[in-house]
Amino acid sequence: MDKIPKWVDIALIPLINLFLALVVSGLVVLYIGENPFVAMKILVNGAVGSTYAWSYTLYYATNFIFTGLAVAVSFQARLFNIGGEGQAAIGGLGVALVCLAVPWPHWIMALPFAILGGAVFGAAWAAIPAYLQARRGSHIVITTIMFNYISSAVMIYLLVNVMKRKGSMNPESAPFPDGTTLPRAFDVAGWFGLPFSRGPLNVTFIIALLCCLLVYLLIWRTRLGYQIRAFGHSESAALYAGIPPFKITMLTMLISGGLAGMLGINAVMGEAQRLVTDPVQGAGFVGIAVALMGRSHPLGVLLAALLFGMLYQGGGELEYEIKGISREMILVIQALVILFTGALDNMVRMPVERLFLRLRKGSA
Repeated sequence: MDKIPKWVDIALIPLINLFLALVVSGLVVLYIGENPFVAMKILVNGAVGSTYAWSYTLYYATNFIFTGLAVAVSFQARLFNIGGEGQAAIGGLGVALVCLAVPWPHWIMALPFAILGGAVFGAAWAAIPAYLQARRGSHIVITTIMFNYISSAVMIYLLVNVMKRKGSMNPESAPFPDGTTLPRAFDVAGWFGLPFSRGPLNVTFIIALLCCLLVYLLIWRTRLGYQIRAFGHSESAALYAGIPPFKITMLTMLISGGLAGMLGINAVMGEAQRLVTDPVQGAGFVGIAVALMGRSHPLGVLLAALLFGMLYQGGGELEYEIKGISREMILVIQALVILFTGALDNMVRMPVERLFLRLRKGSA
């Protein structure tokens, strides 16, 4: 069967979808009486126009990389894990417990254990829906979204009744020891004498990039990755080939939940430096859009996460600069990107595929 080039699937089609989404967004901005070109200039400048903007854009992108990779891994096995929000929140709990357990003398010693804590807690939270799917037939979509609400209740209970900071009325834990403070981009740039504004971007971004590489190697360069992809293409064929469904379902969801749980390193340890009731701030659901737009490929996920990081940071600046554009309008722009890259994907994909197949036959 003829296939289009990989770069067309990963890069060209999403770019066309994005262009169409921005065109429609521009028409919406024009409809409310604002100049779409001015709005686009403010959005782009607010996202990448300064080191301060880059710090926030890449901070948001780091969160979206973790949740996007989590969804992308589960997609490879045709498991629709939409519980990244809850898995990331519980992962943040694991990170907080590690940071508060020991008076860490230096962040280099604390970071490996924090990574382990976030990944293990996130994986454990994903393991329950995975088991229910593999053994009881409970659909993964239903159970994972239910566990998002359960995780929210668990976090509120713990921060109100168990981990609440003494003498404080806020539902949050005690601040983490100074030895757990991760170096930020401002600090790293200062080591080399480079100017960089203060912001939340920290070394977790490097960990996210490493996760992109490791997920690629796992899915396309290991036996387990081949089994995951084979199971996703056809469960019956995978079973015939001796690939156990229970094992693949459990391992895929454990990896997916672990990746989502690692978001806690960035949001809890890197930025808030304490545990709060909602450290994820919707990044788990954005991860679904990131995985869809990135075609479940780590490189695509990275690029899509950067885009949504720009939309989050630039959208905030746009809301501040143009009074006629509200936060809801920013959500409309984000929703249009998701609509064109997800639900309306075939509107672009089918004509592009026909064009490339026609060009290939013409050159043969």
